[in-house]
Amino acid sequence: MSLNGKTAIVTGSTSGIGLGVARELARAGASVILNSFTDREEDHDLAREIGEEFGVTARYVSADMAKPDQCRALVETAGACDILVNNAGIQHVAAIEEFPVEKWDAIIAINLSSTFHTTAAALPLMRKAGWGRIINIASAHGLTASPYKGAYVAAKHGMVGFTKVTALETAREPITANAICPGYVLTPLVEDQIPDTMKEYDMSREEVIEQVMLERQPSKEFATVEELGGTAVFLCSDAAAQITGTTISVDGGWTAL
Repeated sequence: MSLNGKTAIVTGSTSGIGLGVARELARAGASVILNSFTDREEDHDLAREIGEEFGVTARYVSADMAKPDQCRALVETAGACDILVNNAGIQHVAAIEEFPVEKWDAIIAINLSSTFHTTAAALPLMRKAGWGRIINIASAHGLTASPYKGAYVAAKHGMVGFTKVTALETAREPITANAICPGYVLTPLVEDQIPDTMKEYDMSREEVIEQVMLERQPSKEFATVEELGGTAVFLCSDAAAQITGTTISVDGGWTAL
């Protein structure tokens, strides 16, 4: 399908899932806004490279998703927002009674509250344009839980709930809101964790992937950023016009257990 003439904002998109989604949207013809809080030269270079590769307009806009005013300013700076992909997120693992308060606050702010702020800023632009797609990158942990991930699980469950509310408030308009719920995805961050995990468990790479990382993923295969990007493109298509307020799991059967 073609997304020519559409502008997509993807938060947290200079690496991993966000970058994969941004690339697939650009491949489909959308102009893309990349985002992170770093504002490095290489961030701007990455946007230029995507623009050149796919023949679209691509820009980088720095904004800290932990700060409400910057979340909203990201959308305002973009100037248009036909497709909003809320992807920015962080993680911390600890037992509830030991969970650092500052980590809880940061995870809730970046993984959940930023979605509220960007959506609130984007909806008027979508309504003015007469079309919109809101895609929230939740997680299998938005539908189920794991110990020691209290803030992350709470945030992702909250994101799924907020997606449903957004869909209901826009149900009579040509705007949809859905959440993609990935399981384990092979990103550079995950790839970097494999050698240390091999040492920790005294296992081979294959054993670590199947028995540790993908223990709860029945397919025993990672999802890819390209697959997630393709799912996002589908949700922007005419075929998905009546898909709203729901979750799409890309988790190799994790949430079927």
